[in-house]
Amino acid sequence: MIPNRFRPTGCFSRSAIALAAILPLLSACGGGGEEKTGESEAALDAATQSASVDTLYNNGMDALNAQRYTSAANQFSAIEANYPYSSWAQHALLMEGYAQYMQNHYTDAIGTLNRFTQLYPTSTDVPYAYYLRALCYYEQIEDIQRDQQGTVDAMNALQVVVDRFPGSVYARDARLKIDLCRDHLAGKEMAIGRWYQGQHFYEAAIGRFQTVVNDYQTTNHVPEALARLVEVYLALGLPDEAKKTAAVLGYNYPGNYWYAVTYGQLERDHLVNGVPPPRGSGPGVFSRTWNWLF
Repeated sequence: MIPNRFRPTGCFSRSAIALAAILPLLSACGGGGEEKTGESEAALDAATQSASVDTLYNNGMDALNAQRYTSAANQFSAIEANYPYSSWAQHALLMEGYAQYMQNHYTDAIGTLNRFTQLYPTSTDVPYAYYLRALCYYEQIEDIQRDQQGTVDAMNALQVVVDRFPGSVYARDARLKIDLCRDHLAGKEMAIGRWYQGQHFYEAAIGRFQTVVNDYQTTNHVPEALARLVEVYLALGLPDEAKKTAAVLGYNYPGNYWYAVTYGQLERDHLVNGVPPPRGSGPGVFSRTWNWLF
């Protein structure tokens, strides 16, 4: 997503046309040999060094639109190197970060965007820079079978966007992504808890499932976490704890699949009288029910 104000205006100069003719040499394939490739790169470097700042910026935007992100990043980097005090340098630095992001060069992009926010803290484009930085973390999230530090980093970066720019369009999207991060972290806890349960490490399993119940109450993993807690308590011979947990599950999720499974299990163990608990309602009912019982 490139803000429209970063797009070039006006016509290319003759030097821009010449530079545009040189750029395709970067992607030419086969037959040239190392010597010709070196000559092409040298020609490109010479053209870049002699190009005007508006030429570099326009060609960088042209390369972005053509999805030639490496070329785009090089053009914007040249502006920073050759024209650091020009009015173009600020936008070029941000677009360099965007080009790196589009190449999945997330570490480079984060470094560039950090530099932008440090150099131009009062820029109107700072919210976009922080949002783009957060996306760099967000898109590196691993599946739940792997370490989730990246998810934590993404959630923290997204929270910065929400906290600093709460009314922006970026904050609205960041809030949605934070919810997805929390769901992802809850899924990781559930995966570990199920593994502990399968290995009969019940105390460890309880810890993981309770973490989901206490820390991730807005995620869709809570009903299963409660159901798993009931299973573990029954396996440990703790029917009172099992019934209390089942009551929370039934009170807050009476139509949920996991409640049906749990209630059937309690019926088979003769721990319920066949009358489901009433359905909960109102904000915070889950927290109040859980805290009251435990």
